[in-house]
Amino acid sequence: MGGLNTASDLNTTKKIVLTGGGTAGHVTPNIALMPHLKEAGYEIFYIGSYEGIEKKLITDFDIPYYGIATGKFRRYLDIKNLTDPFRVIRGYGEARKILKEIQPNVVFSKGGFVSVPVVRAAASLHIPCIIHESDMTPGLANKLCIPVASKVCCNFPETLAMLPKEKAVLTGSPIREELTRGNKIAALDMCGFTANKPVIMVIGGSLGAASVNQAVREALPMLLTDFQIVHICGKDKIDASLLKTEGYIQFEYVKTELKDLFAIADVVVSRAGANSICELLALKKPNLLIPLSAHSSRGDQILNARSFESQGFSMVIDDDSLSPDLLAEKIIELYFTRQTYIEAMGRSNQLGSIRTIIKLIQNETDSY
Repeated sequence: MGGLNTASDLNTTKKIVLTGGGTAGHVTPNIALMPHLKEAGYEIFYIGSYEGIEKKLITDFDIPYYGIATGKFRRYLDIKNLTDPFRVIRGYGEARKILKEIQPNVVFSKGGFVSVPVVRAAASLHIPCIIHESDMTPGLANKLCIPVASKVCCNFPETLAMLPKEKAVLTGSPIREELTRGNKIAALDMCGFTANKPVIMVIGGSLGAASVNQAVREALPMLLTDFQIVHICGKDKIDASLLKTEGYIQFEYVKTELKDLFAIADVVVSRAGANSICELLALKKPNLLIPLSAHSSRGDQILNARSFESQGFSMVIDDDSLSPDLLAEKIIELYFTRQTYIEAMGRSNQLGSIRTIIKLIQNETDSY
């Protein structure tokens, strides 16, 4: 039982608090775990920020949501560095009060700055915490949580060497099961595509999508002879001049239809965010990664992409080297060697992440 429970509570329902937020990547793995946690008999609660993306994403799932104050830890000069520590301290107090009320058996954290006060508060109450690091190198928020965590899950073999040996577990990232249940016919109908021509799926996203979107559109004359292309290009990034191009369809974003689009994709072109590439691994989709440059991020996507490349899961183009000609050349090469990548992904130790993480959660519950 959790740190606050007594002997009289031994027959109560198992309880878990999930936390994580700031971006969708810190929330969707938690969502992927939820049905399996319920199946394992857990009552689920969520602690996030007052108005972050996590609140919007979790409200559809009919579980109790608690908001706390949170602040960002910055490595650069910013006036908010003077005020945010006080928000974190306030969030710690709020999280401690909520955890005392819920009395969970265990906390599972997917990271992001909202998780720091939650994990630290849980540790102060002797509630075991399992945390998950998506990127190859731990981010600052997780670095602050690792010392008090019971276990630290990670996506990349290289990360194990950066974590305390007795805590580190290579799990991969929890992937929403519905992504594996796509309907090819529904996707072909939605896109107006034919079934006898291969499909390239391009996920430009929103952050730093401009260079990928531009290169894909300039490469269309070289690609549309042999391929059909579905392009998820990001909000307000549709090119109206290309709306009637045969074999090419654009979406700002997709929700429930994403599983269907994955089902028809022969190869995928994507940025190298950790959760996105773990989805590609779980679905065994041959992929060409174009990581955000070090100018646009802390460089984590570059490390993620190089790890997947070294394991034989992905082909990689640096953003600084991206051109329409190179993109078309690499996509064609990827398509004709795709089976090699599918077989490498099939041998990965990062699959079965949900089963591994649920077992870790149950072990912490049973042993406490």
